Amino acid sequence: MPEHTAAADFAALLRELKDRSGLSYGVLAKRLHMSTSTLHRYCNGDAVPADYAPVERLARLCKAHPEELVELHRRWVLADAVRGRKGAAAAETPPEEAGSGTGPGQAASEAAPPAEAASAGAPPAAPADADTGAGTAPARRRTRTAVLAGIAVAAVAAGVAFAVGLPGGGSDGDGDGGRHRPVGAAGVTAEGTAPASSSPPSAAASPSSPAKDKGPARTPAGSAPAGAPSGEGQKSGVPVTVRAEPYAWESPCSQRYLADKPASEMKPPPLEEGAAAWVAAHGAVSSGQQYLRLTVQGTGPETVVVDGLTVRVAGKRAPLAWNDYAMAYPGVGCGGGVQTRAFAVSLDSARPSLTPEPGNEDFPFKVSESDPEVYYLTASVSAYDVDWYLELKWSSGDRSGTLTVDDEGRPFRTSGNKGRPAYEFPIGGDGWVPEGTTKLE
Repeated sequence: MPEHTAAADFAALLRELKDRSGLSYGVLAKRLHMSTSTLHRYCNGDAVPADYAPVERLARLCKAHPEELVELHRRWVLADAVRGRKGAAAAETPPEEAGSGTGPGQAASEAAPPAEAASAGAPPAAPADADTGAGTAPARRRTRTAVLAGIAVAAVAAGVAFAVGLPGGGSDGDGDGGRHRPVGAAGVTAEGTAPASSSPPSAAASPSSPAKDKGPARTPAGSAPAGAPSGEGQKSGVPVTVRAEPYAWESPCSQRYLADKPASEMKPPPLEEGAAAWVAAHGAVSSGQQYLRLTVQGTGPETVVVDGLTVRVAGKRAPLAWNDYAMAYPGVGCGGGVQTRAFAVSLDSARPSLTPEPGNEDFPFKVSESDPEVYYLTASVSAYDVDWYLELKWSSGDRSGTLTVDDEGRPFRTSGNKGRPAYEFPIGGDGWVPEGTTKLE
């Protein structure tokens, strides 16, 4: 889909919601904690938000219906995907040499002989017109530049070869063995091919280990990283991508986190888009329940059937004995409603499985590049501290497989909070106080 069409369709729905609300740009911007000019750019199609959280808050402020929320998210996914492809293409395009007066073909043909000569250890051959007069000076300068470039390439190649030969060198030099995958990174099992990764996500570290800064990943499951050469993303044969947002909020009232810190050391509650950074800063864990937003999209025009999502438990322990912090400010009303494609799972069960929320359909669903699906998962737990992940089964024609969906190569983590000291942050206050002690005027 052309970039202007995807962005324009997204902006058109934003404007429709804004106009229907009767609120001015200034009022909406203030409530969304953004500048008026930024909101103007979103509604005019001049920019696409990098995260969906402010878009959803805007839609809810404008009293969007559930169907409109789903359609708005679909349009944002398409606009964001087109923008990502454009950015990757720009990053791959090398800048032209200013004033060279040569095209790409010429530059390549002139640079190739010196590079080959350097790699063979022999000096480059002199250009055929080296003695034809002053008019050849630019050619000689280009030749000298190419020689230097060839020597530099050879030196770098030698350095790389030397580094690889050292003990502990190579791609595994950081010691993680390639275990740290992006959110939704996939162990792919397609018919007729070997699995890309046969092991499940590694269990989380000790309960006291802090989480890393985890935002919505931009590298979806089963796809090549942004900027990868054309065709590289198709090597696995996976025609579908998954983007997991493990710190989405159904509403601030429903979201809580456990942290092994006293209230005096905790920062105020964040907005939803800052939740990942807040969790990382405090080493926090989702408390009582975790709300996930999964965006599933095809990589091409062909239809892909999402056959189902399976919950896999990687480990269970006693609930964390940490303090429990509520994200909602006392006295602030909370909106929200049941989304379409909404599912629930109890992690306390011996065999946790997803069940559709009332009024929602169950799998299978169909997706393609222009028709993504968004699934909302509410995982609840009270008796355990649980490490878990998801397996998404897909099929398309004569191909099928499974994608592992996790939290940047680690399982999702959700802990029960019964009996834990609970805290809230009063509006206008300067710190956390025990929950229930705030007096509302």
